[in-house]
Parts: sequence; structure tokens; C-alpha cells
Amino acid sequence: MTDTIVHAQGSPEQAQPFAELGLKPDEYERIREILGRRPTSAELAMYSVMWSEHCSYKSSKVHLRQFGEKKPETDVLLVGIGENAGVVDIGDGWAVTFKVESHNHPSYVEPYQGAATGVGGIVRDILSMGARPVAVMDPLRFGPLDAPDTRRVLPGVVAGIGGYGNCLGLPNIGGEVVFDDSYLGNPLVNALCIGAMRHEDIHLASAKGVGNLVVLYGARTGGDGIGGVSVLASETFSEGGPTKRPSVQVGDPFMEKLLIEATLEVLQAGLVEGIQDLGGAGISCATSELASNGEGGMHVWLDRAPLRDASLSPEEILMSESQERMCAIVTPANLDAFLGLCRKWDVEAVVIGEVNGSGRLTVDWHGERIVDVPPRTVAHEGPVYERPYARPDWQDALQADGPDDLPRPSTPADLRSTLLAMVAAPNLASKSWITSQYDRYVLGNTVLAQPEDSGMVRIDEETGRGVAVSTDCNGRFAKLDPYEGARLALAESYRNVAATGAVPLAVTNCLNFGSPEDPSVMWQFAEATRGLADGCLELGIPVTGGNVSFYNQTGGTPILPTPVVGVLGVIDDVDRRTPMAWGPDGELIYVLGDTHDEFAGSEWAHHVHGHLGGLPPVLDLARERLLAEVLVAGSRDGMLTAAHDVSDGGVAQAIVEMALRAGVGARCWVPDGLAPFTFLFSESASRAVVVVARSEELRFTEMCQARGLPAHRVGVVDSGLGADAGFAPGTQVLQVGDLFTVALDELRQAHEGTIPAALSA
Repeated sequence: MTDTIVHAQGSPEQAQPFAELGLKPDEYERIREILGRRPTSAELAMYSVMWSEHCSYKSSKVHLRQFGEKKPETDVLLVGIGENAGVVDIGDGWAVTFKVESHNHPSYVEPYQGAATGVGGIVRDILSMGARPVAVMDPLRFGPLDAPDTRRVLPGVVAGIGGYGNCLGLPNIGGEVVFDDSYLGNPLVNALCIGAMRHEDIHLASAKGVGNLVVLYGARTGGDGIGGVSVLASETFSEGGPTKRPSVQVGDPFMEKLLIEATLEVLQAGLVEGIQDLGGAGISCATSELASNGEGGMHVWLDRAPLRDASLSPEEILMSESQERMCAIVTPANLDAFLGLCRKWDVEAVVIGEVNGSGRLTVDWHGERIVDVPPRTVAHEGPVYERPYARPDWQDALQADGPDDLPRPSTPADLRSTLLAMVAAPNLASKSWITSQYDRYVLGNTVLAQPEDSGMVRIDEETGRGVAVSTDCNGRFAKLDPYEGARLALAESYRNVAATGAVPLAVTNCLNFGSPEDPSVMWQFAEATRGLADGCLELGIPVTGGNVSFYNQTGGTPILPTPVVGVLGVIDDVDRRTPMAWGPDGELIYVLGDTHDEFAGSEWAHHVHGHLGGLPPVLDLARERLLAEVLVAGSRDGMLTAAHDVSDGGVAQAIVEMALRAGVGARCWVPDGLAPFTFLFSESASRAVVVVARSEELRFTEMCQARGLPAHRVGVVDSGLGADAGFAPGTQVLQVGDLFTVALDELRQAHEGTIPAALSA
């Protein structure tokens, strides 16, 4: 029997499965207070998904407010936090929208579909702003590379990302792949999308205009993903697997492609008053958010929703997270034209509701009322928790256990073998086995893609205006000091964008943490959020939106705190970009910034010694900003032929990657006053390796000197060193002072062999 409003009023004491739907007893009682009765089962379904951690941000809201309170003064932000995605002005009437979200737990349960639908969901967020999606990126975290479960999860995730994105025809231009014990059993699969539009094409999610119609269009609703946000994304994994396994969403990229084209055409034709994608929480989310953001009233005939499975109950239809669906608000006068364009693209579209002035969201099922709620209480007035948080007891001991006593290589032979070991470390090794499965150049506007510092796409084909995007986070730094770790993640992403010649403009983030019910995890989250807000204010770039993903832990073991930070920058002409690969012989190699003895949380301490302790590198954001200005000016004025940020693995890793990218060797040396090991492997912040033509050296060094940025010449590009060093003629080598010489072929074999060897084992 359908649980109607009348039935709910007449059976106030009927037991309801609120706990199974992820609601706490006090949350259930609050729903009863709001409604003045027990909820119907359909209402309970709606509240459970919309009040979930994933949708309501109930544990994080009090901290996320800082992104608004500390927002820097800027005129670039066109749409900020609270919409499906932020929008920034990049000039010449162009706007770009970008956002990153998580699909972590579904990708562990079912790697292919979990990752694929993560891509599909973020693409629809961008589409719902009125933008054409132009590129995607994927920051990924897995357990140890040699762990059996990593060999199950990683190939499936990569295949899902590639399969969905490639079918959509969207280039995958960047991201990260990181391995750590803490992600075993709880991988992180974050998905970012970038979209472009003219200013006048921006659309928002609101249902305005009494009498306007609610149109559901796209794929039919099925049973996949039921309970995804309320249970799967808002629960901790127990040892041995998820505590609950609701079905993961199933993606159809070909339907999504049709949906994209149909949506862009109806938007451009001016046929839409408001629009919302159906992702987490499905119809519950789309209807309640549209009504809440509009004039507050909407009626829905739920039995009109096209179904893939006729046996679905109304509760299941409301909770289903079936993919490739959108909801639009359309005037009656425009309905026929809207439906006609949907037919053109073979996209099913049905009127399922109407905007009214009731101030209520009501839903009928075959003529019976099953939902009657104030929409804001569903969409925007859920619980807000000030979770207790406290600096953990072990933090002092962790920070006191620095890496100073770890044995360091000192002889030339030891330094050489350390370099080879480092470039082959899973976190530093080439990710080409992964990225080669993604189409990076489809659409023809990709200018830079992995393994470059940031992905870059051309937005305006006439002027060459483009955007660069990078995502970064060192979770080990965040474990040592969450405040500084978040600022370091921001700084690295900011530096990566500047290294390619783009001016950093705006930030999105995906804050991945353990259980918010653990005070030590909540302290990590509070500190990281504070650090990111403070850092953005100091750098002068706003947070446009993002995502919080809690409950990322297996049993009582949380992941490393992982505040992934995405930075978007603008470049006036992509032809002036700075690549990673250096050019011809005689070009001069400089390290910008100062190198200190900083190894806590470094890849050397992690990979060589399995050590984590101490304090992360000291960060000076004023210096970071100065470095970015020099990198951008050097690109714009034609002084730099190549650049690469210095981060994981230090200067040695940066130089090796540049040499391998170019296929040309170099002669390098250690600057006076630095120990070779420190120079090669320290992970001090705010540094970059740049390459300058001899004809530009004086102009470049004078610019650095005038701005107060240290610039140390540390090498010269030289393709003819091999024979002098005893190698066969034509062999490309990297020579480090009088310490050692290593052939690029040997470095390439070490760098490119790690991941294929592990995954084929």
C-alpha cells in the first residue's frame, strides 16, 4: 500500500527505517517537528538523501563559511559558492566554469562504473551552468601499487574514466595519481570538469514563474544508485569492505553526449527558465533545490517519470541516482519547441510538474499525495553540526619525529642510485600507462596535457585565449600539519598554473577526509579549511565551490587528510605557453627560489625509508606570488623556453622529467653552499626550474634581481656530453657536476617501467 499523507496522519506511531537510510534519531525527530506528523516513506526518502553528509554538508558548513567570509576582493567571480559550479570571467566576454567532486566509495565497490559516473556527474554540473564542457581531469589516490586490491581497483577506475570521457569526446588533460597505504580499501576518485560560455549564457538552478512547467529529460530512471549519497557516500568502510553496498550508478556516455547537445541547444534557443542536473539524490535533489531556489512552490506528478524498471516504488524513484538526467523549468509557451529539440537529439522528455505559489513541494503518485513539505527544509535547512574537534594526542610526537636522523646518501655512487630509485618510485614514476588510456587531444583545443605542469585548453580560437588548470595535494604534508598542508597544496597548484604561463585566477577544492565523528579527523578538516581560506585570501584568488567527502576510512583507520586543490588560470594567447621540455643546446637552466634542508613528508623519506614525521616545508605565500609573477612575465615576454615546478622529489625529479620530455641531456652542478643531497632531493616550496635562451639571460636575471627573487644558474642543455663521459656517441646523458653521469635511457627505463611492471604482475 502506498504511504500517503492521509495514511501518515492516521498512523503516527508506525515504525520507520530512518536509521537504515542514514538518519540519526534526532534528525528523524526534527523531520517530524517540521511536518507536524510522521513523514511518509517518500518524504523520509527525500529527507534522508538531502540531509546526508554528501548533499547537506552538515558537518562541514560551519567551516566552509570561511571561504565566503575571507573571500578576496576580486571582480573575476561571476557565480560563487552555492550553485552547481562556480563561474569566473576570463576576459573578452568569455566565462569559464569549473568544479571538482568525489566519487570515492562507489569507485571502490565497482571501479569501472564508479569512476565513469563520477565523470558523467561532474560534466552535468558544468552543463547545468549553461557551459559547453571542454575538458576533464582526475585526481586519483590508491593503496600501495603492489597491493592485490590496487590491481583490482586501479585498472577499473582508469578504464571507467577513459571509457566515459573518451566516448563523450572530452579531453582528459591532467590530474594526479598517488599511492599510499592509507588509501588501501578507500581509494579517492575525484573528477574535475571545465566548461566555457559567453557571459550572457550563464544559467542558474531555480524554479521561477508560477505556471511554468517542470520537464524531466534524458535517460529513464532505474534502480541504480539508490541510497548512494545517504549510505554509500556517508558511511565508513569496515574492515574487508563497505558496510552497505547499494547499487552503484551505471553510466551511458552516448546518452550523456546526446543530453549535452540537446541541453546546449535548448539553452541557446532561450527555452529554459531554470535548470538542474540529476546527480546525487536524483529527483529529490532536483525538485527540492529548484523549488527552494525559486519562488518556493512546486507540484510533481511522480508517476509520469519514465522508468527503466516498472517495479520501482515511489521512494526508489525519488532516491534513484540513475545517470544522464536533467530537469528544466520551461514556460508553457516554450514547451513544444523544447520537446521538439529533445526529439531532434533522441532525448526523452516529459512534463512531471508545475511551479506554483504554494510555498510547498508536493508530489502525487497515481492521484494520491505522498509528499507535502517546505522545500527549503529539504534542500537548504538541513542539520548543521558543530562537531567536536581536538588536536590529536599523537600530533606532537609525529611532528617531533623528524627525518634528520635518517641515513642520507653521500657518495657519488649512492647519490646516483638514489636518483634512479626515486624516479622509479610509484609516486614519481611516469603515469603514462594510465594517461595513455585517456584521449587528451580530442576537440583539437588541448594545448598542454599530462605530464605537463598544468593542463591547458584554448577557449577562443580567434584570439588564442585559454585556461590552464592544475590539481594538487600532498596528504603527508597535511598529516604533519593540516593548516600548512592545505596551504602547500594550494601553493603547488598555483605554481603549476603559473609555470605554464597562465595567471592564477580561482580555486575549486575536493576535501577528502575520514569520519567527521572522530574529533581528530574533524580537527584536521577544520585546520585544512582554515589554511586554504587564509591562503586564498593572501594569494588574492577566490574559492568558487567544490566538494567535501567524509567517511573515507577503513574501520578505524582514516586516509591521510587530502584537501585536493584545483587552481584555474587564464592566458591571453596559448601560443605563448611555457612547456616542460627544454630546447636546443646552450640554453641555461636556473632554479628560482631558495632550497633548504626540508625532508619531512618528502617522497625521499616516504619511499626510501617509509618514514613520516616532522614539520612540512616552510611556506611563504608572498614569495609564491612573486615566483608566479616572474614565471608569467617570463612566458609572456618570451624569456623562458621551458619551466617546471619543483615539488615531489625535488630539483632532481624536475630536471629528470624535463630532460626525458625533451629527449636531450644536460650538464648540471650544485650551487655553492648546498649539500648535493639537499640540492637534489629537498622539497622546499616556492621553487621552479626554468630554462632561458642565452640571448635572454641578462634580461631575465635583471628582472629576477629587480623583483627580489633568487635565481641560481645550475646547468646548461647539452646534447653532446655522452661521448665525453664514456658513453656511445649520440647517447643523451645527465651529468651532475663531478658526482655522477647517468644516461637518459637508463632514467627512462626506471621512470617508465614501474607501473606497467606492477600491474602486469
